[in-house]
Amino acid sequence: MTKWATRFVVSAAVTAALFGSANLRAAESRDAHIAAATAAAGQDLKGILSICNPRTAARAPVAAVANVEPAKIFDNLYFFGIPSVSAWALTTSAGIIVLDSLDNANEAQQYIEGGLKKMGLDPAQIKYVVVTHAHGDHYGGAQYLADKFHAHIVMSDIDWKVLEGPRRANYPANWGPIPKRDMSVKDGDRLTLGDTTIEFYVTPPHTPGTISVIMPLKEANVRHVGGEWGGTAFNFPPTPQNFAIYAASAERFAKIARDKGVDVPMSNHSTYDNAFEKIAALKARKPGDPNPFVTGADSERRFLTVAGECAKAMAAN
Repeated sequence: MTKWATRFVVSAAVTAALFGSANLRAAESRDAHIAAATAAAGQDLKGILSICNPRTAARAPVAAVANVEPAKIFDNLYFFGIPSVSAWALTTSAGIIVLDSLDNANEAQQYIEGGLKKMGLDPAQIKYVVVTHAHGDHYGGAQYLADKFHAHIVMSDIDWKVLEGPRRANYPANWGPIPKRDMSVKDGDRLTLGDTTIEFYVTPPHTPGTISVIMPLKEANVRHVGGEWGGTAFNFPPTPQNFAIYAASAERFAKIARDKGVDVPMSNHSTYDNAFEKIAALKARKPGDPNPFVTGADSERRFLTVAGECAKAMAAN
């Protein structure tokens, strides 16, 4: 064998060893992050843990629920979701703030407008429709609600620009129309309606301008704070940079949630926050029992830890 051939063989062997070592380190890093996410999830946060699985990380799993009915969660918060996606309504002294609007006008009419009526509330009192991010399962019914009830549609300026850009190639057929640009918010903005103020924080990259929401909640004389994580699944381009941005967003919102005293973790997909299971527990609640949606500050911290650690694990794949 020539000296050149010998050097080539040695070089190839060193390269293979280094490559194998890098793969081993990546696998160890991935496994460590998945272990951290699993530990944080415990037995009660298996829904959000599903994003650690590459097969489910790009979509929200659909809850297996036979009947979808509206539910009163707190004195000022109502659930109007369907198995695939959630909508919430926050009542105030001057009207209603709807958080997300389901897939299309038909769903908004049946489940949000109809749900409000079932709960003894007047849909004409809808003043704002907050869209957490620029995906049609959240904005699809917004224009219907805005047109019928003269409500303002609120979204981050970043995501308004996303909707004004090229239409996504895999646009689902059941999504309603892109809403007309209305109110825009940026990171740290607040929206006040009557006696209630909610806060918005931009938490990409589920979409570039995903907003997560801090909101005041009340039950009798007890005050709580809800923290809605605005975009969960990893349906963005799977680059290390995007996963790093996601993890940073989760860590930042965890700090905000801690500082704001969040004790009610919330999602806009029921699978991630176990909304249907909690609603069932709420219906079976006995006098004096705690509200099953009040899972505490540590639960919010663990929820966002799972989100961030899963992102780090996916980056190491």
